[in-house]
Amino acid sequence: MNTKPAADPEPLRLQADDDAAGARLDAYLARRLPQYSRSRLQEWIRAGRVQVDGKAERSNHRLSGGETLEVQPAAVEPATLEPADIPLDIVYRDDDLLVLNKAAGMVVHPGSGTRATTLVHALLGLGETLSGVGGPERPGIVHRLDKGTSGLMVVARTDHAHRALSDAFRDRTVEKEYRALCWGVPRDEEGYIDLPLGRDPRRRTTMSGRGRKLREARTRYRILSRYTGFALLSLTIETGRTHQIRAHLKSLGHPVVGDDEYGGGGWRSLREPELRDALANFDRLALHAYRLAFHHPTTGERLEFVAPLPETFAHLLQLLESS
Repeated sequence: MNTKPAADPEPLRLQADDDAAGARLDAYLARRLPQYSRSRLQEWIRAGRVQVDGKAERSNHRLSGGETLEVQPAAVEPATLEPADIPLDIVYRDDDLLVLNKAAGMVVHPGSGTRATTLVHALLGLGETLSGVGGPERPGIVHRLDKGTSGLMVVARTDHAHRALSDAFRDRTVEKEYRALCWGVPRDEEGYIDLPLGRDPRRRTTMSGRGRKLREARTRYRILSRYTGFALLSLTIETGRTHQIRAHLKSLGHPVVGDDEYGGGGWRSLREPELRDALANFDRLALHAYRLAFHHPTTGERLEFVAPLPETFAHLLQLLESS
């Protein structure tokens, strides 16, 4: 058996830009190196694996802008998660990546209170080769969808693909289009929401335009269908903030149907019994990652995928059309 420890990857060197001024070291690195989790970067900072102008600093060190940052990633640990026999809808697979249609209700990776029923466990259950860049509990995970959101995700099978895809998400060259059913009908046929988002100071599990640590967030929407009291929207996001579409539609006064956290759970006010019952039993967000397009990390070929609306979502639209 080969017991030789894995060698550390090559160090990463970054030049802090003007936007770094005033930012915490760990937060800035998480923004520049999205392929690594913030907790993992903090571990490396504590271990002296991160230097600012040749000097080790703490996670809360404030940058001025212009510094030279050197990050020495630690060798990737093997995944210790137990595989799970959970069915997945994989729509594309090659040696570098796979694209899947995530079901609503599935958490993407382990976290606080979620240990054995995530997308990562399901991928391991398929025996997939996955990249290790994101750490032992996030193998292959380049980006995420909320638990209640269904739709398309890309997963990296190699470290090269992971880094290239992470760069593409960071550089905003990945095209992501969503479908959302919202309460009410927006006034304009098309719109552009430019509202910076951060943790809401009153409800820390949600995002809003209140608070101090706001980050740019921009969403475009277009009305696809109008119903009595509802609208089906097509949305594209120029930034990928946590809960971005959900928070932006709430700010517009048209929250996503089924989104109790952001004011989208008003089914009790409906008079039509069949629709009221359908919404009462609609145990997900009416939000679906419908289209995903990007350039292949190895061949450069443009790939585009579309996932039709899930059956429960489509059924809800049929009820609205007939009501």
